[in-house]
Amino acid sequence: MPSTGSPSPEVQVGLPLWLLAELTYRCPLQCPYCSNPLDFAKQGEELSTAQWFKVMAEARQMGAAQIGFSGGEPLVRQDLAELIGEARRLGYYTNLITSGIGLTEQKIAAFKQAGLDHIQISFQASDEQVNNLLAASKKAFTQKLEMARAVKAHGYPMVLNFVTHRHNIDRTDRIIELCLALEADFVELATCQFYGWAQLNRAGLLPTREQLQRAERVTNDYRERLKAAGNPCKLIFVTPDYYEERPKACMNGWGSIFLTVTPDGTALPCHGARQLPIAFPNVREHSLQHIWYDSFGFNRFRGFAWMPEPCRSCDEKEKDFGGCRCQAFMLTGDASNTDPVCSKSDRHGVILAARAEAEHASQSITDLAFRNERNSRLIAKG
Repeated sequence: MPSTGSPSPEVQVGLPLWLLAELTYRCPLQCPYCSNPLDFAKQGEELSTAQWFKVMAEARQMGAAQIGFSGGEPLVRQDLAELIGEARRLGYYTNLITSGIGLTEQKIAAFKQAGLDHIQISFQASDEQVNNLLAASKKAFTQKLEMARAVKAHGYPMVLNFVTHRHNIDRTDRIIELCLALEADFVELATCQFYGWAQLNRAGLLPTREQLQRAERVTNDYRERLKAAGNPCKLIFVTPDYYEERPKACMNGWGSIFLTVTPDGTALPCHGARQLPIAFPNVREHSLQHIWYDSFGFNRFRGFAWMPEPCRSCDEKEKDFGGCRCQAFMLTGDASNTDPVCSKSDRHGVILAARAEAEHASQSITDLAFRNERNSRLIAKG
């Protein structure tokens, strides 16, 4: 890849169709699998309402059709209804990705009036005690149940997300039963993807292959039952890369469809890219047009010219784009390396070692490094 940051000749740069607006890193939860940066508390000042308006307008002009309001916990932003309203005015399909902590009937009504199209609520577990431990609140589980029902009552599709890991994946049947009791329309059972805090806690979170296979069998069994009963609920099961032999097409290719803007305005081709040793541009200093098409960061891994062997000669490179750059950096120290998930990688051994480690890990949930350590100690003590 040319060092100028210009795309290589074979690359036809796509449009930033999906804008992820990470409004804040602030969050009342303490999840040990949080994808926010480990040093989230040291990040810069959050963008103002007016600055987010500018970002949304520029992205929309460039072709962005969908926006996700995320965090941290986006509900801590007092201007969230304003941001939703402006996104609706610009013509976006709008998504709110929330833990449900801080949500109220009044806010749901206000968001509905502002034009919000979609709300996704995350749960930490189907078990109240575990859920509340991870959420750093003794009332979190009850709050989530109440808000999930309220979201449904306001006419939104019921979209629930459960991050699964070695401490809750054996309860997949209970998780699904809870979702069905809440009349869920879509359920994402997303096994931990190991970035940020999840990578820090990988030894205590990565399920065994047997656990994963059993959970997938349970999910498939429920799919068949739902189909036979005419229940439209969709169960989406996401496996971790660590049990694959070929890498995923991360973000559908670097700088291809997805554009993330972080709380302080740093623009990224994926939400995990901030950890890479690349100086990514900031929307305070550059237009999104420049950032998307001309910046070094967004062109660094576009196309195929940057690829080493065996990726460059691989007949699957147009399917997986060499895999995940963040994962390559985390596991090999060089973002240009082949994603070690790939069995063709000469560093695939780090994945095999992680699988073997999972077979013998005995870490309890309270041994994990929590995002908000002080809260975790208080809740654990009861």
